[in-house]
Amino acid sequence: MLKINEGLLTLCAITLASLSFFSCQNISNSAFGSQKIDSIVENLEVIIFDKPTLHAKWDSLRKNQLKFTVDSLNPVDKKTQKRRLKDSLRREFDKHPKHIYLTFDDGPLVGSRAIDSLARAKKIKVNAFVVGRHSAMGKYRLRDLNLYIENPLVAVYNHSYTHGYNRLQTFYSNSQKAFQDFKKNEELIKFDSKVARLPGRNIWVYDNERKIDIQNAAPTADSLFKDGYKIFGWDVEWRLNSVSGTTNVPVESIFNKIVNFMDNKSSKEPNNVVFLMHDDMFQTRSGQKLLNDLVDKLIAKGYKFEFMEDYPVKY
Repeated sequence: MLKINEGLLTLCAITLASLSFFSCQNISNSAFGSQKIDSIVENLEVIIFDKPTLHAKWDSLRKNQLKFTVDSLNPVDKKTQKRRLKDSLRREFDKHPKHIYLTFDDGPLVGSRAIDSLARAKKIKVNAFVVGRHSAMGKYRLRDLNLYIENPLVAVYNHSYTHGYNRLQTFYSNSQKAFQDFKKNEELIKFDSKVARLPGRNIWVYDNERKIDIQNAAPTADSLFKDGYKIFGWDVEWRLNSVSGTTNVPVESIFNKIVNFMDNKSSKEPNNVVFLMHDDMFQTRSGQKLLNDLVDKLIAKGYKFEFMEDYPVKY
């Protein structure tokens, strides 16, 4: 069966769209038998896109919008068909560049200057989600914020003015007050792009996507989105050790985790991995060396460093 909105496409165009979806993926005949065009149309529910991009195909598969049926002449179970299509789409994604988004939360803090210097030295794009209140903690924090703002390789985004004073349950219990906290930060810093990350919440609200991890922050995220913001969470986090002020996760381990997310297309968007760190992880020379070593490995891997305002890069 074929599902289609009335008036979108002629039957001929639908058939071609259905064929192109699969034929370009190098799926063997064993997946679908030797079905003819009319058999494929009859036996497969396909969501038709105005622009059937690679990302759109992956997303429809991920959301189970493709319904496979078993050909009685060449029986292959639905699970196998789905796996073969998924593997084929992965191979297509691997023909395209892979995009990494280095994001640093909570600056300006003691490690911010090192992050700014690394971006300049390596000539890579980084993303700073800043807390306005921190820039009022002294002349050096204000200096660090200005370094970020003046560096074309650093994109500065909204992470709220107070960070809820780290009492996040209370912060999000009043969504209007939390929203105004973000607006205060916006008035102070004059961001170039309306991009935000909610303190302590891995929430995504952008375009037609909405993913909420903890429900109490959803009203704040929705208010920001209505105001024109895109809200981004993260795929992989390099966790901070609260005692040492740095991380106890080796570079090799976190690098392998990023690669696994990228290769398996298990990030929020395939071929796009958002990587979360915090500015105060890099206040010491040892922490700075870890970051430098990680960036070198990502460069050697051929990843492209991107700004969050351009997320996601699609094909």
